[in-house]
Amino acid sequence: MVWVFLGVFDLTTSEPPIKNDKSTLEIEIYPMRHELLVRDHGRVIKSYSIAVGNPTTPTPVGDFKVVYKGTDWGPSFGPRWIGLNVPWGHFGIHGTNKPYSIGQHLSHGCIRMHNKDVIELFELIPVGTKVRIYGHVLGDLHRNPRDLAEGDVGGDVQLIQSRLKSAGYYHGNCDGKFRASTTEALKKYQRDHRLAPNGVVSRKVYEEFGLFE
Repeated sequence: MVWVFLGVFDLTTSEPPIKNDKSTLEIEIYPMRHELLVRDHGRVIKSYSIAVGNPTTPTPVGDFKVVYKGTDWGPSFGPRWIGLNVPWGHFGIHGTNKPYSIGQHLSHGCIRMHNKDVIELFELIPVGTKVRIYGHVLGDLHRNPRDLAEGDVGGDVQLIQSRLKSAGYYHGNCDGKFRASTTEALKKYQRDHRLAPNGVVSRKVYEEFGLFE
């Protein structure tokens, strides 16, 4: 199986722009390697082991920014929370009360760190820091894409919305949130392309959009 991903879709949000004129730090996250890097002028100055989302609740892929820093959100989030401006939900970098999960795909989409590491990162990076999360928006190349239906969220939903919008079926915001308007657009697309109009993005729909071959 081969994924085909043509072009770049919009990952912007409605958040006001964050200015970060002084800091030269950037974060890079590599989910497949379970690794978070901090770079300063391109040079790696810190490297941390992390846990990332499981296949059903994947870690978002794309370019984001740190928009909030908080403390003591509860045991599950450890002592620090570093929030990202992901359009379709509340995602962040945080600690954990499950240190055994570090190095695995076991979160609900957030990036988990050892508590001592997230405290160090929290003190190091300011609000406005750029965060680039690598990977394919449709998931691991060795897995089938997940079926999508109303209620799902994610970059894959945003990609489908973008395809539907380009084809003239969807007229809402490509925000990665699978709501009734996306279902309605998808069902119309399915009817016009002789697919079962069930409002579910299955492998046949991915193939029709040229995302899978």
